[in-house]
Amino acid sequence: MPVAPDSATARLVAFASDPHSLPPAVRADALRLLADTLAVGIAGSTAPGMDGVLAVARGWGAGDEARLLGRSDRLPATSAAYVNCFAIHALEWDAVHEGAVVHAMTAVTAALMAAIDRRGGCDPDEALTALAVGVDIACGLGLAATSALSFFRPAITGIYGAAVAVARIEGLPPERFADVLGLAHAHAAGTMQAHTEGSIALPLQFAAAARSAIHAVDLVKAGLGGAHDVFDGPFGHFTLFDRGSLSTYTDGIGSRWLISEISTKPFPSGRASHAVVGTLAEFHGQAVTAVEAHVPPLIRHLVGRPPVAAPTPAYARLCLPLLAAFVLDDGTIDPRRFTTEALADPALAERARILTLVDDGNVDPNALSPQRLVITLASGETVERHVPATLGAPGHPLTPEQAAVKRRLALSLAAEPLDSSAASRLADDPLFFLTVPQ
Repeated sequence: MPVAPDSATARLVAFASDPHSLPPAVRADALRLLADTLAVGIAGSTAPGMDGVLAVARGWGAGDEARLLGRSDRLPATSAAYVNCFAIHALEWDAVHEGAVVHAMTAVTAALMAAIDRRGGCDPDEALTALAVGVDIACGLGLAATSALSFFRPAITGIYGAAVAVARIEGLPPERFADVLGLAHAHAAGTMQAHTEGSIALPLQFAAAARSAIHAVDLVKAGLGGAHDVFDGPFGHFTLFDRGSLSTYTDGIGSRWLISEISTKPFPSGRASHAVVGTLAEFHGQAVTAVEAHVPPLIRHLVGRPPVAAPTPAYARLCLPLLAAFVLDDGTIDPRRFTTEALADPALAERARILTLVDDGNVDPNALSPQRLVITLASGETVERHVPATLGAPGHPLTPEQAAVKRRLALSLAAEPLDSSAASRLADDPLFFLTVPQ
């Protein structure tokens, strides 16, 4: 079913396939976020569950088309995209567009890297533009949503952005991009039930999006097509997955680059935890007896789960009371602390109970900020903190040193250590790392 040439969907398809020139500031943001995402994926090469993910992916068939982050293995492109996307999200350390509630870099980077490897490399500007366009679409679809999350929006929107990025790398003609988006829609999946339960199914849903994005492009290359009215149609994205209006995004599409609005995550935990965790880091080593956090309702939905005995790492990364206990003990959130022994410590669960979440009445179902904390010390003193922008957001960015500290820790977690030249290249020239298969 063709869409009207002046429709919101037609504008999105045109943006997806048009040539673009990234402004210097946008290019710098894209490179910074690419370095962060690749480092997080390298850290995720040793994430809980990775051995099982690798075993299954290797069972899909042999091949050496594409690299794995943090490992010397190579797999077919669809399998590598699956494994790398799982790795990028498995530690909950990947960048996120807070307004969209979308980890927009994750599936796009994983699918793009696999497609570039399969081609044997590509032009750096072509790759960076494909990344920015794909990320923009994933973010834009999230920003157009007016409903609360029921489907897992990062994977649901990420598949469209990833498929478009791969289609650009594969050189598909503009008239086939509607088919790519249609087949991406046909493969879109993932609900918030995994998030609600703190299940490892969450990064697996993301992994499926990256793999399916390449699969959608390959099907179009083989001559197949997809539905075209997949956003505003009677069974389209904004009927099934989210409520909203695509024109909210496409009326201004291309007027600003949404990749520049993405936040990086200093801590390997749900982004909704970061305002509280970042504030409590200031109180490390002090005797804190109570913390009352006044937060938007989405915070409770995403990370307000209760502390339980011996939680899984996936559950703990999304449990704000446990994260508060960790940061008060350690001054940070260290991914190496999510061990069976540490998480089973009854003292940790007891300390976690000092945190109380209070809904602040924010009527925006997708709001993560502002937040307000009231912290009570053993002396009886109370301290109030207002958090208008969480650390890592565009309005409160990580300093270069903070970003370097995160990157060094991430690289130290690789399954197979990077040599010094590769580590330097990742920091100084992440586009080379992406576009020149090693």
